[in-house]
Amino acid sequence: MSSKSNLLRTVFEASIPIFYRLILRGKLSEGVFKEPWRLRMLDFDFLCGRETPSVAGIINPGSEGFQKLFFGQEEIAIPVHSTIEAACAAHPTADVFINFASFRSAAASSMAALKQPTIRVAAIIAEGVPEADAKQLIGYARANNKVVIGPATVGGIQAGAFKIGDTAGTIDNIIHCKLYRPGSVGFVSKSGGMSNELYNTIARVTNGIYEGIAIGGDVFPGSTLSDHVLRFNNIPQVKMVVVLGELGGRDEYSLVEALKQGKINKPVVAWVSGTCARLFKSEVQFGHAGAKSGGEMESAQAKNQALRDVGAVVPTSYEAFESAIKETFEKLVEEGKITPVKEVTPPQIPEDLNTAIKSGKVRAPTHIISTISDDRGEEPTYAGVPMSSIVEQGLGVGDVISLLWFKRSLPRYCTRFIEICIMLCADHGPCVSGAHNTIVTARAGKDLVSSLVSGLLTIGPRFGGAVDDAARYFKDAYDRGLTPYEFVESMKKKGIRVPGIGHRIKRGDNRDKRVELLQHFARTNFPSVKYMEYAVEVETYTLSKANNLVLNVDGAIGSLFLDLLAGSGMFTKQEIDEVVGIGYLNGLFVLARSIGLIGHTFDQKRLKQPLYRHPWEDVLYTK
Repeated sequence: MSSKSNLLRTVFEASIPIFYRLILRGKLSEGVFKEPWRLRMLDFDFLCGRETPSVAGIINPGSEGFQKLFFGQEEIAIPVHSTIEAACAAHPTADVFINFASFRSAAASSMAALKQPTIRVAAIIAEGVPEADAKQLIGYARANNKVVIGPATVGGIQAGAFKIGDTAGTIDNIIHCKLYRPGSVGFVSKSGGMSNELYNTIARVTNGIYEGIAIGGDVFPGSTLSDHVLRFNNIPQVKMVVVLGELGGRDEYSLVEALKQGKINKPVVAWVSGTCARLFKSEVQFGHAGAKSGGEMESAQAKNQALRDVGAVVPTSYEAFESAIKETFEKLVEEGKITPVKEVTPPQIPEDLNTAIKSGKVRAPTHIISTISDDRGEEPTYAGVPMSSIVEQGLGVGDVISLLWFKRSLPRYCTRFIEICIMLCADHGPCVSGAHNTIVTARAGKDLVSSLVSGLLTIGPRFGGAVDDAARYFKDAYDRGLTPYEFVESMKKKGIRVPGIGHRIKRGDNRDKRVELLQHFARTNFPSVKYMEYAVEVETYTLSKANNLVLNVDGAIGSLFLDLLAGSGMFTKQEIDEVVGIGYLNGLFVLARSIGLIGHTFDQKRLKQPLYRHPWEDVLYTK
């Protein structure tokens, strides 16, 4: 045999392939299957009883790391490499390169792989590879004693050992065709789809295939039908050969010559499809690029007759193909050339959990509960309201907060109040603790998120975090019927400052404008402002004690939110207590102040301010 035939003899003896794919994980070659091709190959490995998977690595340009995949019940990590060179260096025993890249880059990446000293075989899955590129690849491979399978191949399979790509289809089909253990038939075809059909046919009437391969339907395939038939002739386990050709080209005639010269001594059952082409008045282009007759010699009828004339078993029609295979196999059995194959029970491929759940076979607990949004449909929904509806109705941020926080559509005056709170609390200058922390962090060169979080972490009982406490204490005092005097004095006895009362700058004669705006809006729009009025009465009493004990913005928002919840008629008493207890109201301040803190971060970045160092003169150094 030629050196090329010697190499083809070992196409499937390579134990570890390298996979090349060019686009994002899970987006290529999925077809109608639910599992990615990588997992389907590993499932075949497991089905065949391999102890180690056939996949050595994945090449994904620009990406490195690992991809988790199942090998039977065990989850394994397959290395991901960014370049062909890196993958070949990391896996020197991997000598089969399977290229799932598109036709736009398949040729260049395959050539790069063939130039690696460790790669002997390149299988190209893509259809539509330019013919000039295919010729160049084939020429380079032949000159360097390497093999190209494809382009436009579905792959190949050695039963019970190893498979390339998506050949043989689903695991159910593989089991049905008994591909998990070797048979006695060598099969080669141009068509990948028909390969799956013939695997089934051969399994019905013989003991199954030993090896099958689809060379691809392009005009210039990397290997030919006769290459593989000659290879099968030298594999002891292969006792007969089945060939499926097609009209167009003259590849089948190289097989005719090999048979005529006596190079093949095993029975060959062959059929060339496309006999229906004569029914058409003009030339017909079938599915493959090479499947069109360029003259009488390239017709299916001429090829079938030529094969028949040199001793191949050629039926009169495709319908009779199965019977011809069966008769040839049974004759070999009678002659004692084929002994019965020991049947084995393949291991059960573990079913994917999602598939099992959908089929009702198992039930599994969920890990997260979500009641505010759903992204499983055509568009996301907030509390059941489609995103498009929110936009079409002209709803605002307050309405979105209403849906995501309170799980209901509050009246417009309520959502408008929420928006006012956000606007009024967005910022309070650079000197408050939150803004100061954010500014210092931004000037230290930290990123936006770090700068924002450093400011947010200062929010608490002493800075902006008193809204919930103010609401809680005002509500408790009002609901128990305490007078402002009784409320304030009871808090004093407990050693607790009244949340929502007191300001470092504002005084009784210099009220906080934000508080006045909130109170005006509420008196104008709210059905009831009983909690706010109670807070004002408390303020009147505390001002009699000190001029800075005014109702601050925390107290105003806290008391008015109680009026919003109670006055809207959409919340039960238990729900109101829950809103206050969980921390909803502080959430308003956090959301609002984030706007200002982000602004301060951008301001410092824009001004290119240097690292901040606090001045010595502003520090009291003492023992």
